[in-house]
Amino acid sequence: MSQKNAKYRKDYQAPKFTIDTVNLVVELDKTQTRITNTMKIKRQGDHRDALVLDGEHIALEKVVLNDQTLNASDYAVTDSTLTVEVEQNEFTLTVVNTLDPSTNKALEGLYLAEGTFCTQCEAEGFRRITFFPDRPDVLSTYRVRIEGDKALFPVLLCNGNEEQVGDAEGGRHFAEWFDPWPKPSYLFALVAGDLVANRATFTTRSGRDVELAIWVRAPDLAKTDHALGALQTSMRWDEQVYGREYDLDVFNIVAVDDFNFGAMENKGLNIFNSRYILADPDTATDYDYDAVAAVVAGVATVVQIVVRLPQQLQLRQVPSQRLRQQQERRADSCRETMTALRSDV
Repeated sequence: MSQKNAKYRKDYQAPKFTIDTVNLVVELDKTQTRITNTMKIKRQGDHRDALVLDGEHIALEKVVLNDQTLNASDYAVTDSTLTVEVEQNEFTLTVVNTLDPSTNKALEGLYLAEGTFCTQCEAEGFRRITFFPDRPDVLSTYRVRIEGDKALFPVLLCNGNEEQVGDAEGGRHFAEWFDPWPKPSYLFALVAGDLVANRATFTTRSGRDVELAIWVRAPDLAKTDHALGALQTSMRWDEQVYGREYDLDVFNIVAVDDFNFGAMENKGLNIFNSRYILADPDTATDYDYDAVAAVVAGVATVVQIVVRLPQQLQLRQVPSQRLRQQQERRADSCRETMTALRSDV
């Protein structure tokens, strides 16, 4: 981050508007993806300031306020913001915009990675997808409908639980996802591509079944067994040591080669750099196996601790000693368990 854009905790001010719910329709296209973003918004505090939304490298098509399409004179758009003057304290705003994932080489927001749509929204990538107050203290529930070419992108994934799938016109199909737990925009995740899954089921301590899946390209499927075992071990450790039970119906992990981070703890849809998921039984070293187990366990710790406590976002932005210690303990336990399992084979 350049010095001129640096943000300091001493300058923090609470958001002037919050977003209760986000309803996204994502119409995937390699060069012109269209996003329809409908937000339930509330003004915070006694002020009459305009609503300012972040947005970069996206093209605005339409703004609708409480079912009324606004004229261009009713808002102001720049290379980085959309400003709307609003009188109401509670209102619904719909913003329609387009973007070109094929030219996104920053690997932030929505981009194409070897023919697969992928997102990376930490720390400020969501503004490359749609106009939004892209900051970690605005928590919203997300309902997302993804539409795409069924032949090119047979798998459509997002945060939360999948509620509905079906076919659409023109050889396209859709999937609808709902995440009932409020989250900041940097934890939004979407993946669409021609992928296959290594699947398992984890039964929680209350007897609820969670569907686990690690999604990869077909040639890499045989390299995912160790990561899937590490995920199961990590979830069991969370319950035994801290009494934390995973609270969604699915836990998806996607491995992609083109990813800025080692892994990203988007709840319900973790996205990993392939090197921290894939372990070829014929060539992987003990170090490779340890690295996979440690990263899978560490990311799952952040999912369970921080995403479950979004009001304490300072834990995520500046990891505390306690959080690091829990990550290390969890990773050590996972490595030891997985090493013992390999030794028994």
